[in-house]
Amino acid sequence: MHVHSQYSLLDGALKVKDLAAQAKKLGMRAVALTDHGNMFGAIQHYKSCQDKGLLAILGCEVNVARAWSGPQVARNGADETPMDHLVLLAASEEGYRNLVHIVSMGHVEPASGLGPSVRLETIEKHKAGIIGLSGCMGGVVAQRILERGEDEGRTELEHLQACFEPGSLYVELQDHGLVEQGVLNGILARAAADLGLPLVATNDVHFSERDDGEGHLYLSCIAANRTYAEAVEAHHGSFEMFLKPAEEMSHRFRDYPEAVRATLEITERCSGLKLKLGKPMLPQFPLPAGYDTDSYFRHVAKEGLAKRIVEIRRTGRSIDESAYHTRLQIELDVIVKMGFPGYFLIVWDFIRYGKEHKIPVGPGRGSGAGSLVAYAMGITDLDPLPYNLLFERFLNPERVSMPDFDVDFCMDRRDQVINYVAERYGKTSVGQIATFHELKARSVIKDVGRAMGFPANEAQKIASLVPQKGPGVMYTIPEALEIEPKLKALQESDPTVAELIKQAQKLEGLTRHAGMHAAGVVISEGPLWDHVPCFKNGETLVTQYYKDDVELAGLVKFDFLGLKTLTVIDIAVNLIQTRPEQQAKPPSERFDINTISLEDGPTFELLQSGETTGVFQLESSGMQQLFKDLRPTLFEDIVAAVALYRPGPLGTGMVKDFVDCKHGRKPIEKMHPLVDDLLVPTYGVIVYQEQVMQIAQQLAGYTLGGADLLRRAMGKKKPEEMAKQKAVFVEGALTKEVKQEDAERIFGLLEYFAGYGFNKSHSAAYALLTYQTAYMKAHYPVEFLCALMTADRDKIEKVVRIIAEGRAWGVEILPPEINESKRDFTVVYSAPGAGGNGKVRNARGRPTRLKDPLQPKIRFGLGAIRGIGESAIEAILEAREKEGGFQDLFDFAERVDPRRMNKGVMESLVQSGAFDTSLQAKGINRARAFAAIDLALERGKTALRQRHQIGLFDNIQSYRQSLDEFPKVEPWDIGDTLNREKQSLGFYVSGHPLDRYGMALPRFDVVPVSSLAGLDPWSKVRVGGVVDGYRERIFKGGGGKLAFFTLEDTEGRVEVKVREKQIEAFADLLNKGEPVLISGKVSFPMVEEGSEDAEAAPREPTLMLDEAQLLSEAILAQTRSVAITLKSRSARREHIDRLGSLLRASPGACPVQLVIQLDDGAEATLSLGRDLRVEPNDVMLGRIEKLFGERVVELR
Repeated sequence: MHVHSQYSLLDGALKVKDLAAQAKKLGMRAVALTDHGNMFGAIQHYKSCQDKGLLAILGCEVNVARAWSGPQVARNGADETPMDHLVLLAASEEGYRNLVHIVSMGHVEPASGLGPSVRLETIEKHKAGIIGLSGCMGGVVAQRILERGEDEGRTELEHLQACFEPGSLYVELQDHGLVEQGVLNGILARAAADLGLPLVATNDVHFSERDDGEGHLYLSCIAANRTYAEAVEAHHGSFEMFLKPAEEMSHRFRDYPEAVRATLEITERCSGLKLKLGKPMLPQFPLPAGYDTDSYFRHVAKEGLAKRIVEIRRTGRSIDESAYHTRLQIELDVIVKMGFPGYFLIVWDFIRYGKEHKIPVGPGRGSGAGSLVAYAMGITDLDPLPYNLLFERFLNPERVSMPDFDVDFCMDRRDQVINYVAERYGKTSVGQIATFHELKARSVIKDVGRAMGFPANEAQKIASLVPQKGPGVMYTIPEALEIEPKLKALQESDPTVAELIKQAQKLEGLTRHAGMHAAGVVISEGPLWDHVPCFKNGETLVTQYYKDDVELAGLVKFDFLGLKTLTVIDIAVNLIQTRPEQQAKPPSERFDINTISLEDGPTFELLQSGETTGVFQLESSGMQQLFKDLRPTLFEDIVAAVALYRPGPLGTGMVKDFVDCKHGRKPIEKMHPLVDDLLVPTYGVIVYQEQVMQIAQQLAGYTLGGADLLRRAMGKKKPEEMAKQKAVFVEGALTKEVKQEDAERIFGLLEYFAGYGFNKSHSAAYALLTYQTAYMKAHYPVEFLCALMTADRDKIEKVVRIIAEGRAWGVEILPPEINESKRDFTVVYSAPGAGGNGKVRNARGRPTRLKDPLQPKIRFGLGAIRGIGESAIEAILEAREKEGGFQDLFDFAERVDPRRMNKGVMESLVQSGAFDTSLQAKGINRARAFAAIDLALERGKTALRQRHQIGLFDNIQSYRQSLDEFPKVEPWDIGDTLNREKQSLGFYVSGHPLDRYGMALPRFDVVPVSSLAGLDPWSKVRVGGVVDGYRERIFKGGGGKLAFFTLEDTEGRVEVKVREKQIEAFADLLNKGEPVLISGKVSFPMVEEGSEDAEAAPREPTLMLDEAQLLSEAILAQTRSVAITLKSRSARREHIDRLGSLLRASPGACPVQLVIQLDDGAEATLSLGRDLRVEPNDVMLGRIEKLFGERVVELR
């Protein structure tokens, strides 16, 4: 009657799935669930008890704000009214609804600032069908007795009695061996007798069996962040708080036999609760006059198809219109018959809102892309007929289940659509869905280790022995003990470690905390709490039930997903439409991503090259290699490749067969003349679930609905069911004159491939996004890369990678410019005919792809500069708009309001290169400009004061002489310039410290940071880069220390972790501020297996450092030659003489080559004499770069 599960967060050590099994084992007829303040596990408990043949009693131990002590307010004004416990049980369907309401109000309108809580008045208003138990020692009555005495306790019980229906309040007695309970029970029994209230004996259950008590104590350590010794000393619980058998309870309460019998009475009273699960309910869709739901649904779909057919005709594609109308009618009839028109209208309505408000919406996701009705209504944007997509894969008329549209929106504006839905149906009728985060293997080992007093580094070492199944997903502790011999050996050799593992294993899988599902939204008729219990996350209503339980409770889930790719496409399209040649066109004729050809040659060339960084779904090295091998020539090839690139097919050889069959290296195997045409698009390989369904239809006479059931059965691999299906299949095939041996062979093939087949509808819809992003990269690479940088502007490691990709494509990335930069990244163009890229080669050594006559470049925005707030940006843009561009640093300081700009802003602007254009024309470098900031600011303040006293012209005339007053200081060297640039931007833009090492890096088998995500966990690698943000963390209690830093190369950034032993060896080296060569192992962060994030979680790697050395020392030791590249105008006699002097100052054995770049783009290479051979070193290289500029030296 009083049981706490894992959902009494970090207090209950009993898993819901184990509760019914344990109750059944003990011979119980019923078992209650009464978690602290919530009903998270109610549906799970109800189902679990049903499965075991038990009665589930649903309840909650709510917090009641004290009325008798009056409100208490902290010094800061916070409400700290104390809360006491009260157990509520649902005795009927009405009682369940009231319980749901009461529990929800505890979260939505808490009565105390200390946490979810209600007032007794709320319980009294919703008492129908509710049974109350007076609670434990922390209960409403017990607390008043303990604090104010027996008389006041009786008064409180009398007050409580009035809040329940007659005979529905029981006075709760408990005995966990605590001294106070014996005295308290006597007082409670007397008070109950005085008021004519029944007694009930309960155990305050927090774990399953007596032996689990120690584990529960460790759980309390995790909750309170304390050690086991501290927990024992402060322990207020008992090892008696387990699920006790009836005999033990009868013995414990032998003096109160009526209290034991009352449990049977309550069980009988609660037996009337029967939840109606799995019956979906939707809010009424607002309809225009003259329509009901069905007729309006048909109207919208038919009207939409007519518009779609007009659009298709405009593209020049010929279609059989009758096929579209016939298919539409079939789908409409099925949807109406199944009762789902309202669902379609709700989805259509919020997608229509998004499109009308220019919020990017995805073309489709999941099996919904197979519905022509969805396409006609604009819910999806991929025509299902040309790609043979099946409606029955989405909605099977032979298996009644809710349709499920998952909808992708622009990640920045998804919430705007959710807000629209909330306004349309009512804010209290719309909410999101709970998620639960568990104690996972590694984290719980560290938690228990901390409680046991293990040093943090030792607990970490043990935890790290739990291996990963794959990126971000780990094995459980029992699985790890089976497959990791080191962990098993440690357990067997060290009793303390064995105890740690034992206790951690008991707690693994318990719930740490509740959160909010990233995408799931529910809409109800009336307030959500009329249907399911709720809590609040900020201002958002959240169901207390997880997604599966929410649907069982009757609410329909709508997935509003944020997809960054849609944001990128939207930004890129807007940039493309602002190109000069696009602006010259009428708006209706400008670039439209939805009308591009799906047979575009340059797009397929790009895909075949594997140069698909930034292209949706094709950024991993494995996927890029697949596309290089496949060399796709058709949109269908992209659809298939996306479907095949998964662990299952990759492990079977299907992918290789597909590629080899496409290119004729392997003959395409025929299955049967009746179905061979179905496999033509996939070169004879069964790739899709839809193909399995269609083969069953055409070969064995299945309906597509029946074929979908066959597909599902094959996926479950139940022998009895498969034997039945095989008989049906063979019999159907025989009626079509298929030989029995052929029918059995084909059934076996289908059974095998069904386990690997993918949903073609989803693959096709997402392949469209892949194609669209590839198209833009092929035709408008600068705009596309600029869009990527804008969408990822807050993720430094992503922007670094995009900058590297831009350079590889020959795209010039310009630093901020005070007279050109806007708030965000922009594309800048040159006038046609103003010169071109000529024979410029990109970073991959091939002639650049950029043949754009406008010579587009990406310009950093002012918003990308660190230390410049919104107010300063607005002030700069306002001054520029009002009086034009700034002539120099002093003009800037005079015109921009100094109240909105400080010295830090000007320092960041100068260091980022924002003033380079205006100052370098006057021969002023960044170092001199930086030194002039104080003077410029002072002049600016003076100008502001005098602006109110004299005319603007006189003011400017008076201070124009200051333009030449820049202090004469030494220019910054290349390293200092780059470091300051990175300090202000977060990135290296005009160059990179690794540039000078160019072709020398491959000799060390160095892996680019951008490729780490494609490696297997614990792969050993070498990475060269620059150390950023080195920091050490010392753990308490002798736990040692760990160091962290970010390593950046020309293609990205990765976090590196350094253990204590390596800290001692390499800390000085890592803090030198020079590029390093790191050897280490790749690891990935953990996500909960089966969670929404598990499949979509980005593979963000981490490096565990093993060895480190200065990159310069490693490379200089192996340098075989030095190449110095100069422009022809820098190769005058005096320059060459100065270069010779620098080379002679470092004599050695390395030959030197001088590469002269001529004005027409040609290059001339000269090998210098033996007397100019050198011993390369950083001093020499720095002096050469200081003389001739950055990136002129390359070590080979």
